[in-house]
Amino acid sequence: MPWQEVSKVEERLRFVARLLAGEGMSAVCREFGISRKTGYKIWSRYQCDGLEALCDRSRRPVRYANQLPEQVERLIVSTRKDKPHWGARKIREVLVRKLAGDLRIPAQSTVHAVLDRHGLVSRVRKRRRAHKAEGTPLSAGLAPPTICGPPTSRANSSWATGNIVTL
Repeated sequence: MPWQEVSKVEERLRFVARLLAGEGMSAVCREFGISRKTGYKIWSRYQCDGLEALCDRSRRPVRYANQLPEQVERLIVSTRKDKPHWGARKIREVLVRKLAGDLRIPAQSTVHAVLDRHGLVSRVRKRRRAHKAEGTPLSAGLAPPTICGPPTSRANSSWATGNIVTL
């Protein structure tokens, strides 16, 4: 017998159908291998939204907590278009003066991110060449010194063995 492929939606539909038939939540959850908490979640979604609630929901957040208001973003972009040579720091100062106390003022990095998102930041910059110090050329080295005294190590020394080597 080939394996049966069953989608999550079909399983949830069978789960809800058995609950509608009058079976108890604990027994149905045990049979489907889910916790009672999950069973109650599926059941309450079905009661609120009907069959549409049995489909998978998006995990994408409904809203973003730190998202910049649309009006502020438009103000940043329009200010930059009016004054294309201004940077994020100066545009932020303009926002501080215009919105004084009405809204939270975004940080300079946020203003720069908005400008970058709208393609208003040029990434090409002339790099300054680092100044390299020039030293004087090295002088020619002298010949190594000649050793004229007895060797400093006594173990391998001809002095210790009594053999005197003449050069």
